[in-house]
Amino acid sequence: MSLSRRDMLKLAGVAGAAAVAPRLAGAQALEKKDVVIAVGGQALIYYLPLSIAHVNGYFKDEGLDAKIVDFAGGSKALQAVVGGSADVVSGAFEHTINLQSKGQAYRAFAQQGHAPMIVLAVSKKTMAGYKSPADLKGKKVGVTAPGSSTNMMVSFYLAQHGLKPTDVSIVGVGAGAGAITAMRTGQIDAIANLDPVISTLVKEDAVQIVADTRTIKDTIQIFGGNMPSGCLYTSQEFIDKNPNTVQALANAIVRADKWIQASTPDQIAKVVPEGYLLGDVELYKLALQGNKEALSPDGRVPADGPQTALNALAAFVPNFPKDKIDVTKIWTNDFVNKANQKYPNA
Repeated sequence: MSLSRRDMLKLAGVAGAAAVAPRLAGAQALEKKDVVIAVGGQALIYYLPLSIAHVNGYFKDEGLDAKIVDFAGGSKALQAVVGGSADVVSGAFEHTINLQSKGQAYRAFAQQGHAPMIVLAVSKKTMAGYKSPADLKGKKVGVTAPGSSTNMMVSFYLAQHGLKPTDVSIVGVGAGAGAITAMRTGQIDAIANLDPVISTLVKEDAVQIVADTRTIKDTIQIFGGNMPSGCLYTSQEFIDKNPNTVQALANAIVRADKWIQASTPDQIAKVVPEGYLLGDVELYKLALQGNKEALSPDGRVPADGPQTALNALAAFVPNFPKDKIDVTKIWTNDFVNKANQKYPNA
């Protein structure tokens, strides 16, 4: 059977359309291409997977145009998403529990951290004679921002040692150079912060570490179980309306999680923005090494993690309605499980 030129052109058109279809289908599958992600202190190693997903182009590879807006702390980032100026938060897992206690449905869908990575340290200048947590009474404790996970860690630590959150003065100092300056100049007596801030102060011999959640062992000792930390979370409404967009975000984060685990501190230091290094690349690389265990290997929430986070919150938030919280509604591994199928390796 011979085909006319017209028939051949028709067939060529069908074949061409078939070739383009998968690309179009992929593009159409994203309900929302432009996504605003709020974060509190992006330069922290705590949020490294978010930065890697951005600088390595993983969000773009998933068809997303992700805009990252940086705030002084996680509580400020949370306010942005609740207020509607951001779609998703890159923040601490336990915020989802706090939100549910206020009647708001938010869910974590991609983990960046396997442990909190928060370190509580006291000044060697103003607290040179530090002996026990009781010495913190009446002191000024610097946190990234009041209400943030650093603040929560301080409150939980105090409660563990028979002190009340009101026994100290909480001061917001941010998550970068401002936090370091606050400690150097004696504006604060103690600090709950993350790397590279903590490593910088340790190198200067400016602080003594009293509680450290950069390792799984110490995290379990302090919190009584696995404590999920940095994650991407958003409202249940956003997930329901934009499941493919959420999947794309999870894909990018899981890919970044795996890239970090497969990379050396040298390789990581070369791709992050120069400002993250705080003027000392060797120190940053040391901090990376010290926090690698605390970064998520695959984006998944550990099975006991949500309950550990709930227990921690209930331990220090006055009159927290623990019995009314349904932890199954604050997290899901569905998106990261699919992402791990798509990206089995880094």
